[in-house]
Amino acid sequence: MALQERPVNPLPFYLVTLTHSDWEAALACTRRLGEDALPELRLDLFPEADPEALVDALKRRCLVTCRRVSEGGRWPDEDEGGRIAQLVKALKGKPQWLDLEWELPIPSEIQAARTHVRLLRSIHVRPGVFDLEARLRNLPEGEAYKWVGWAGRLGDNGRLRAPLEWAKDHGIRLAAFLMGPKGLPSRALQAVWGGAFTYAAPDDGPAAAPGQLPLSTLRAWRAAKLHPGFGLCGVIGDPVLHSRGPAFHNPRLQYALKDLVYLPFHCGDAAEAVEALEALGILGLSITAPLKLTLPEALGLKGPLNTLWRRKVGEAWQGANTDAEAFEQSLSNLQAGPVLLLGEGGVARTSRDRLEAAGRAVLQVSRRHPATVAEVIALAPVGLVQATSLGMDPTDLAPFPELLTAAQATARWALEWIYKEDTAFALWAREAGLQLVAGATLFEAQAEAQSRRFIEGCGGVL
Repeated sequence: MALQERPVNPLPFYLVTLTHSDWEAALACTRRLGEDALPELRLDLFPEADPEALVDALKRRCLVTCRRVSEGGRWPDEDEGGRIAQLVKALKGKPQWLDLEWELPIPSEIQAARTHVRLLRSIHVRPGVFDLEARLRNLPEGEAYKWVGWAGRLGDNGRLRAPLEWAKDHGIRLAAFLMGPKGLPSRALQAVWGGAFTYAAPDDGPAAAPGQLPLSTLRAWRAAKLHPGFGLCGVIGDPVLHSRGPAFHNPRLQYALKDLVYLPFHCGDAAEAVEALEALGILGLSITAPLKLTLPEALGLKGPLNTLWRRKVGEAWQGANTDAEAFEQSLSNLQAGPVLLLGEGGVARTSRDRLEAAGRAVLQVSRRHPATVAEVIALAPVGLVQATSLGMDPTDLAPFPELLTAAQATARWALEWIYKEDTAFALWAREAGLQLVAGATLFEAQAEAQSRRFIEGCGGVL
């Protein structure tokens, strides 16, 4: 159906859910939002407050919603009459927008307010349901629409592109995205695929739904300014949502005037990752654990690799191991001699290859292949390489503490792959007086080499 155009109450690109624990904090947040963001007033989060007074405090500039428990809100499903009554009370304050569930007939009290209130019709479907195209063929009355599903696989995000493009071509203001960590790309790529808006968490409050991103993050990624000509890059692995990659690469891509955006992709399975590469049209990829070996091999490349890129979708992938480049660079500045290597994953393999190529003796230790204190003392290591996953969590202890103690007498330097500050291993190395190559140093060196490949090697259209 065609939209009924009205010259009032435009819908900004960002809708920011007020999730604060108290109303004063929420109100203070709205004063900092800017014209590109509209606060979503969730009446179910402030059930004791007077809805009309809340709308009045926002000077009418808001989207009013009252979400049921079954759709991720707090209003009891069994009290539908009370929920509608709350929405009607809010209408007395004349909000700009009102969220009404897709399947509901418009109550007469709400219909009477259509002269000054626009309707956003929304639906949250169950995991495994994907009925967006069918729903677009039978739209309810409204001025904007929101369809929310769940991402079971990373490639599910790609299913949204065609319906969003169709809706834009037909003048329909639609946002369609997927919840959960695998659905994050759909929230950031709305503008690329034709979506009219997206939801964000306040920078000073919690997310309202799984996968919802802070407003400042979406702005840093230029989500509202992306267009169909943008190419997609990102970092893939599990865990990955903590990655420094987007904050590192996006400013460099922007400075280089490249129509590329870099996002985190939550995935730990190589087959699922290969599917997503084509479903999302990914052009550049940083690979992290546990995919540095398995993903390149699934693409017919020899691993371990941590970087993939291609000029456009359909072309052959090129690969590099910028971890190896960064490690070699650091190793050239460290005292020669035997090395105790902790771990057996992708970066451990990279480390061993580079150490042996440099002619250094290596004792590699892991939970599956332990070593004794006597073996470490006999090695008399000059250096230690921490390539386990310990340190990702702030509560993690240093790996193999008895072996670290045995190595301390001869050690002169330590290198760590974890890209976090003040891990237990880094603290141990500093207290032992060792020259430390921290994970952040390795990250910047290998990421800089990745950025160069993305800027020079990625292009085309998503």
